[in-house]
Amino acid sequence: MDLLTQWLNAINGVVWGVPMLVGLLGIGIFMQLRLSFLPIRKLGTGFKLLFQKNEQRGEGQISPFNALMTALSATIGTGNIAGVATAIVMGGPGALFWMWMTALVGMATKYSETVLAVRYRETDKNGNYIGGPMYYIKNGLGKKWIWLGTLFAFFGSIAGFGIGNTVQANSIAEVLQSSFGVDKTLTAVVLVVVVGAVLIGGIKRISDVAGKLVPFMTVGYLVAGLIVLGLNLSAIPAAFTLIVKSAFTPVAAQGGFAGAAVWAAIRFGVSRGIFSNEAGMGSAPIAHAAARTQNPIRQGLIAMLGTFIDTIIVCSITGLTIIITGGWLTGETGATLTASSFSSVIPGGHYIVAIALALFAFTTILGWSFYGEKCIQYLLGTKAIKPFRLAWVIALPIGATQSLDLVWLLADTLNAMMAIPNLIAIALLSPVVYRLTKSHIHDVNADSFEIKAKQSEVNIAMKTD
Repeated sequence: MDLLTQWLNAINGVVWGVPMLVGLLGIGIFMQLRLSFLPIRKLGTGFKLLFQKNEQRGEGQISPFNALMTALSATIGTGNIAGVATAIVMGGPGALFWMWMTALVGMATKYSETVLAVRYRETDKNGNYIGGPMYYIKNGLGKKWIWLGTLFAFFGSIAGFGIGNTVQANSIAEVLQSSFGVDKTLTAVVLVVVVGAVLIGGIKRISDVAGKLVPFMTVGYLVAGLIVLGLNLSAIPAAFTLIVKSAFTPVAAQGGFAGAAVWAAIRFGVSRGIFSNEAGMGSAPIAHAAARTQNPIRQGLIAMLGTFIDTIIVCSITGLTIIITGGWLTGETGATLTASSFSSVIPGGHYIVAIALALFAFTTILGWSFYGEKCIQYLLGTKAIKPFRLAWVIALPIGATQSLDLVWLLADTLNAMMAIPNLIAIALLSPVVYRLTKSHIHDVNADSFEIKAKQSEVNIAMKTD
């Protein structure tokens, strides 16, 4: 086990090195510039579109709202609680700043990958819409690039068992045992039963569960976090100053904090930011490709909300709570740090964090099961769906008993391996994103714009196995 950990650390040092960070941030910056910062300028419009009743004017299996909730179910998870805490402990308060930067540029990445996913989506032999990086690589770049789409699907089908399954199961088992004394075996059994029951219904049942559970759990966690911040209102300006300063200058060791260089703040801020919002990984577009939508642009504007909600809102609540309460100086880490930070202000706050983490992780398991399923379907056809679901359920109790450090390392590695093919595809297909955006969005004035629905021109419906 020690040898495996050493290998994973060595691999992570390579795949999460300068080239990967430059690639993730570079693609986001490039698309923001090429789109004239449209994802940021039209953030309000995205929220308006989210609640418009337009389902009858588009094709797909699930509503645009449920598509976003399914994507959020996969992104709002342990990264928002344990991941943020780990980033701050390893990189200092400045890591939160780099998480924000990753999210702001990641909105353009998420917008672009969703536009491509809807533009190049297909229908399988059961009439279900399927899409994602493997399909926009195949249909957008042509036959000579199919190997790249296959590579993404291969990494995605494996990565799901790390980032979306074992990591989440491990976190649920740990937090329920430490907070409520629930035996890990019991947690594993319950996960197998509940997750298995949901997976039987496919994307429609997953999206229905996500559409109800994600808003409830997100709002509940935000309310608890805002109470903590509200009771420490005077400390917020100093916290922001510390975050920005620590993003560009080393932080000396103090209390239980070991100290951190600027590179550590960038490295852990970006990696944990990506782990949390998944911008650039190519996972969320798989869910958005199934949405009932009029055109790619409409769904792209909705999809980018996921990055904003996940990192700018939810992760910020966690990070600010840890910094304002001084929890980052205690030497604790992970979900334990977040729980103790909440408890220092709200009596029983660790129970709130425990429940939130369990719900976040549970919905992540559901969302990522769909991503992995579509990847394996791309590789082996619809016949592989049932065996994949079985394997997914079997992996849950295994993940619940693994070392958290090892699982996090594995998840980090697999994240990077998924991102590489997707970032290449976005870069090569960026002219398509630009042309579609220019064609379908017409600026009327500074406060409003019109979306031209041309579904027949932009949707591909191919019969595949």
